[in-house]
Amino acid sequence: MTKDTPPRDEEAVRRYVEHMAMILDDLGVPRMPARVLMTMMVSDAPSLTASDLADLLEVSPAAISGAVRYLLHVTLIARLPEPGSRSYRYYLPDDLWYEAAFTRRPMLLSIADLSDEGAKALGGAATPSGRRVEEMTRFYRFINQELDGLMDRWQRYKAGAEEVDRESRPA
Repeated sequence: MTKDTPPRDEEAVRRYVEHMAMILDDLGVPRMPARVLMTMMVSDAPSLTASDLADLLEVSPAAISGAVRYLLHVTLIARLPEPGSRSYRYYLPDDLWYEAAFTRRPMLLSIADLSDEGAKALGGAATPSGRRVEEMTRFYRFINQELDGLMDRWQRYKAGAEEVDRESRPA
């Protein structure tokens, strides 16, 4: 930390982690994986062990084990073996949110394809349920089509934001 770096307010950081975990839980991410993810987000360390996470969150190693297993499965974190140990160091991949969105594309297409089958089975637009499921199909196909452009725009926006950040930093 340099003299120009403001000090961290650890109590405010803890409240932020817990509040974001609650919001993510409301969105369908289980609470403990959300807490682990947000703890990793707010850590200045490049990686953390399960023991580090258990200490920071004041929970059991078993709670961390399940949480990191979930986060690894959904590709929100990655791991490397700890040299000379059977344990791992967990880290956040570069471009975490971009990668998380992009790796979900096959799931979007699967939902669209299955919804298309469902709409046909329901009689298509001739029935209220068929119309609803057809709209679901169209929505997921639309999202998939727009994802390339959205991701390209994000990369350009991010590059511009990084350029602005570099220009605003003291030399």
